[in-house]
Amino acid sequence: MATLQSTATAVRVRFTPAERLAGLVRDVEVPRTAVSAVEVVPDPLTALHGLRAPGLALPGVRKIGTWRGRGMRTLVSVRRDQPAVRVELTGQRFTSLLIGADDAARLAAELTPTA
Repeated sequence: MATLQSTATAVRVRFTPAERLAGLVRDVEVPRTAVSAVEVVPDPLTALHGLRAPGLALPGVRKIGTWRGRGMRTLVSVRRDQPAVRVELTGQRFTSLLIGADDAARLAAELTPTA
């Protein structure tokens, strides 16, 4: 299961070796200053839109990879019956991250940018 980690200066997404292979993804690190918004997504499998390119999608079960749409590029690792954290980014390769986490509410509070 992918993990979303936060430090004072960066947000990191780390994938398991199986996720890297299945979703054709790499670990990502972005500066905390690039985080513009954070929200908890209770049902991330249905909240995701766009085309998968590249990645893995098992309908109703698991999604791993990159989802693209007009003006957006989302790095995804979500599964059924697990909430996720959506992190909106500015000035980065990805416009958002959508990562499943059992403690999504705590993680979202930790990542929310302070004004």
